[in-house]
Amino acid sequence: MNVNSPLIRKCISLGYLTPEDITARGASSTSVIDLITSSTDFTSKTFAAKCSELFNVPFFDLACFDVSNIPSELINESLIRKHHIIPLGQKKRTLYLATSDPTDFDAFENFEFNTGLQTEAIVVDFAELEKKIEQLFDSSTGLDLSDDEFKELSDLEVDTSSENKEDDNIDDKEDAPIIVYINKILMDAIRKGASDLHFEPYEFTYRIRFRIDGILHEVATPPQALANRISARVKVMSRLDIAEKRKPQDGRIKLKITKKKSIDFRVSTLPTLWGEKIVMRILDSSSAMLGIDVLGYEAEQKELYLNALAQPQGMILVTGPTGSGKTVSLYTGLNILNKPERNISTAEDPVEINLAGINQVQINARADMTFANALRAFLRQDPDVVMVGEIRDLETAEISIKAAQTGHLVLSTLHTNSAPETLTRLLNMGVPAYNVASSVTLIIAQRLARRLCSNCKQPEELPYEELIRQGFDEKQSKELTLFKAVGCELCTEGYKGRVGIYEVMQITPEIAQIIMRGGNSLEIAEKSKELGFNNLRLSGLRKAAKGVTSLAEINRVTSF
Repeated sequence: MNVNSPLIRKCISLGYLTPEDITARGASSTSVIDLITSSTDFTSKTFAAKCSELFNVPFFDLACFDVSNIPSELINESLIRKHHIIPLGQKKRTLYLATSDPTDFDAFENFEFNTGLQTEAIVVDFAELEKKIEQLFDSSTGLDLSDDEFKELSDLEVDTSSENKEDDNIDDKEDAPIIVYINKILMDAIRKGASDLHFEPYEFTYRIRFRIDGILHEVATPPQALANRISARVKVMSRLDIAEKRKPQDGRIKLKITKKKSIDFRVSTLPTLWGEKIVMRILDSSSAMLGIDVLGYEAEQKELYLNALAQPQGMILVTGPTGSGKTVSLYTGLNILNKPERNISTAEDPVEINLAGINQVQINARADMTFANALRAFLRQDPDVVMVGEIRDLETAEISIKAAQTGHLVLSTLHTNSAPETLTRLLNMGVPAYNVASSVTLIIAQRLARRLCSNCKQPEELPYEELIRQGFDEKQSKELTLFKAVGCELCTEGYKGRVGIYEVMQITPEIAQIIMRGGNSLEIAEKSKELGFNNLRLSGLRKAAKGVTSLAEINRVTSF
């Protein structure tokens, strides 16, 4: 989102927005229109009408438009999704574009360059535009496909860079419908923003679920008789042993969407009572390129993280459960540090995000390439920054801490529930207290909460006493406006996207003293609160108070 767009500048000049609105809501807004509607009394539809008046551009009710009428030669999915613009049609040499931002001149130039036509803007409701874009590119997951769809999906290419390439063509003619079906499932998952796909066989049924914004949703129930063919196809794509059905296997798929774009999937198979359950995680390298501003850190938390990254040595630990965004937080930091003058090495299991300029090592226990052995090798290669995927044992912890004490910046993760518990976990592993106190500089505990849909969220009234019980302070509770999830065609159960909730705790001299005298996590948490470091609960309540998410969602991901 461009907070310096002409549309925002116009809104500021007219008094609809203030610079404070941009500071408060810019990072949490998903688009320019989202920022404007969340900061003003405008709905997306009334603001579209206002834009029509301000810029003397025709207004069109997109609800009555059928996207199937768009000529196929005008459909460019990457352009449409990038700029949130739909081509309505062409008259002679003029292309009419439905947009919610008539000042997005870069977008119009891109369409002109790609089509060779002149463009004319038509203002439409942003919410309706989002709906039509999804309709334009949405596809069902059934096997009943047209010839054109069949050809398009069967042409999706799986990267065959590894050995045994001939296996990729096993029974291609016989299993062509299965190949198309799996490709269609994968494309649907990408389009819907899923993070994981679950293929699950049962005695009489088979189901496929997507995890969207942290919640699983059932999307398809193919016949149970197809279970073996589905698992075989996925295993072929993942370079796994098709004949081995008794042991778990791990693999990887690189699916080429276009000549320049590919998507990685991490694949795990697990033998169950009625067949193999397969879970595929979508690995999105672009998430590490988003920048720290969009992850959801509060201003003071962001400053603490950046200050720790600027230090020449020390240890930064990120903690949280599986799927809480730890990898993205670490790689966002690595991306900031990734300069030609730095030698950066990482040891991961598995390598989820590929970044040019960083030396990434895949852990392989069978080859004795453990975290500890990889770290020892790193320290012989003059590193500046080292990232350890996870500290799992005392040996890895000790080597990491020694690296942090000898002039290296070390980043890693631990599985604990909060920042204070991370310190006691290291002590319980057997790391001496003086080593913990002298090496760890910053701990980030995090969770991911679903964002409220800006199109349908509604104010929620709660009694003053309940707000106090939930953790809001007395002054805040008197003027507080919370929002609740409703649900519409543009979102999933009232939510769209996710935002991080963080507890960022700096290891100050006061906290170091508690560690040195053997204090427990409760003492550390109390001192952290005194020093002004918000815990996960308080950080979540701040997100709810800003209207980014609901109190119900904060209660789901944090405890009080």
